Amino acid sequence: MREELFISGRDIPNIDPFLHIWHWQIPIYLFLGGLAAGILFFASLFTIIGKEKEMPATVKWGPFFVPGALVLGLFMLFLDLKHQMYFWRLYTTIRMDSPMSWGAWVLMFITPLSFVWVASYIKELIPEWNWKYKWIEESLEWFRNSRTPIAWIMMALAVVLGIYTGILLSTFNARPLWNNAILGPLFMVSGMSTGIATVMWISKSHSERKILGQIDILLIVVELFFITHMLMGMRAGSEVMIQAADLFLGGQFTVSFWVFVIILGLLFPAILEVLELRGYKIPIAIPAVLILIGGLVFRFVMVEAGQITRYLY
Repeated sequence: MREELFISGRDIPNIDPFLHIWHWQIPIYLFLGGLAAGILFFASLFTIIGKEKEMPATVKWGPFFVPGALVLGLFMLFLDLKHQMYFWRLYTTIRMDSPMSWGAWVLMFITPLSFVWVASYIKELIPEWNWKYKWIEESLEWFRNSRTPIAWIMMALAVVLGIYTGILLSTFNARPLWNNAILGPLFMVSGMSTGIATVMWISKSHSERKILGQIDILLIVVELFFITHMLMGMRAGSEVMIQAADLFLGGQFTVSFWVFVIILGLLFPAILEVLELRGYKIPIAIPAVLILIGGLVFRFVMVEAGQITRYLY
């Protein structure tokens, strides 16, 4: 039996010594937010550089998943709230030092903007649809003519949203696993990879999938670098940081992290994408699904593992 001595006398239910307040809704929310950010970032990027025709799934059809993903993610967040009827108070103030305030306001702007982006392509999706009211057609025409400035705004918000999903965890200083500055960039790159995987899955263009595959391989390499940097940094830190890293290096999350995130979620899809680029016939759904599953498992692992890491007072 392992005994631990607490000298602070603190006994706060659900907080000390373990955090038991974030459940399955939060990883899903973080996953959907990162996925949406990734899709919108590349839709904006290829619009700005004038590649809409070469990248139709990336610019036009992939973003159709985003409004649903954001709404579902917000619903997951709403389910997790303790005082659900007071969620609107997040929008009565702006706190520059609060990641939750940043996230709330970014989501408030990027969600309707994603609907606007989709609306600008609705005519191409359903060309025979005749609008009953003239003002709707005029609005859609204005959206179509304003895609480039909208893309600039949307790309900036997508970057903030992608980083925010990691910073939301990293600001919890009392949880050693989360108290890591690399989580923001790591979650952003992971979200971009899941966004590209979604677009690759629906794309019918071989040349578009080839470009996306090359970008995704680079993102996977960067993501592996960030994960390595995170673990090495924790192993070189204090005792609580070493214990946090040990959860993935022989601890209870070793199998879920290394098998489902690193091997099946990153390395194996990267190998399949390299083989695809070399001319081998690889069903694109296989690496795409593995990346999506790996991204989701990664967020579940980080949320669950982070809640059981703690400082002893």
